[in-house]
Amino acid sequence: MFRHPAILLAVALISACGFQLRGGRPLPDVLRSVFIEVNQEYRTLEPPIVGSLRAALRARGAEVERKERDARAKLVIEELVEQRQVISVGPDGKAIEYELTTTIQYTVKADGETVLPHQTLSLSRDYSFNADAVLAKEAEELKLREAIQAELAELMMLRLEASLMMPSAQAEPAMRGEQQLPTPR
Repeated sequence: MFRHPAILLAVALISACGFQLRGGRPLPDVLRSVFIEVNQEYRTLEPPIVGSLRAALRARGAEVERKERDARAKLVIEELVEQRQVISVGPDGKAIEYELTTTIQYTVKADGETVLPHQTLSLSRDYSFNADAVLAKEAEELKLREAIQAELAELMMLRLEASLMMPSAQAEPAMRGEQQLPTPR
């Protein structure tokens, strides 16, 4: 009857555990029409996180507006800080390993009110450095920074979905950073 029972078994196991393809998660209603604002001084280029956020929002069915007045909600990236720190040095005293850290602070506003106040996410990655291949390592660092920001965008989406999909009675304490404990019966 079935030529490959192992495939049938694998499909049954995957569907039974609640597996969903990426992008299949629901988007909070407040984010159906959104404008992304980045508060950055002294930068002319848009940071990679904005493109990643746009793509993630569109993949989940949101309309990312170009003008603030056309959107129902505004996702404000208040701060984007990138740091590089030496984490190990060679016998000659030169850096051989760096840690890159990117921290973002963001807020979600809708209809003139703050829906999700001052959230902070931070992500770090380390990489080795070779003084003999400076140009290659600079390119690697740039790619790593872009990858960090793309991952931060996904983490932001997960946090937005979790925070904004909660019933409003439970959302208030969670937005203030308080833990919601179950009520005893």
